[in-house]
Amino acid sequence: MLARIRVLGQYADRVLVLLPPSETKADGGSGGPLDLDALSFGELNPVRRKLADALVDLAADLPASRTALGLSEHQDTEVARNADLWHAPTMPALHRYTGVLYDALDIRSLTRAETGRANRRLAVASALFGVLRATDAIPAYRLSGNSVLPGTGPLGGLWRPALEPVLNGLGELVVDLRSGAYAALAKLPHAVSVRVVTTTGAPVSHFNKAAKGRLARMLGTARTEPTTVTGLLRIVRNAGIAITRTSENTLDLTVE
Repeated sequence: MLARIRVLGQYADRVLVLLPPSETKADGGSGGPLDLDALSFGELNPVRRKLADALVDLAADLPASRTALGLSEHQDTEVARNADLWHAPTMPALHRYTGVLYDALDIRSLTRAETGRANRRLAVASALFGVLRATDAIPAYRLSGNSVLPGTGPLGGLWRPALEPVLNGLGELVVDLRSGAYAALAKLPHAVSVRVVTTTGAPVSHFNKAAKGRLARMLGTARTEPTTVTGLLRIVRNAGIAITRTSENTLDLTVE
């Protein structure tokens, strides 16, 4: 049995790696329509339903959708996805999101044992769903963390009262890899945050997502599950990744 440690005022025996979502998402899916009651963290469903209904209503007005979602007229397929939100097929969250970080994570290349570990440890922040476990089945959609929907206002005002108690109440060591717009939806003062930097200590932009994807893959699949920051550092360094603890809950991941 793993040693139990005090995290977020509770005892924890598991790590949760909280990933950012992506604007790009895979098409299709083999699952049935969206079922909020089947998603993890059911206490978030009132906000999820309000936002989903707002997106569907907004999709009836293409110009308004483009403005609210920051889209061009060449991206009207994204609005069509929102219009079909309640009826479209679904797939697990870790398969739905695509892009640089998820390419580096490469969930489809994992062995069965690695997939099982990753499914337990990885979660995704979402402007629409708040937070999702890896296997939660969702449709394709378009909504960003900094979007402002008519009638709802900034998403932070909706999500913070609901999402912060859920995430801050987890009995897990939370490794927070969210980007700024999603970190603003819920503050996690006791989570371990990771910054990607160069050898000179400067923040990285171009390789930031790929580096976080590789870190998530390693933490998600490691045979030993870290339950302390010290244990996390040991596992990451043993994997050949340069990482430094810069404060109690802050780590710098160094790339060339």
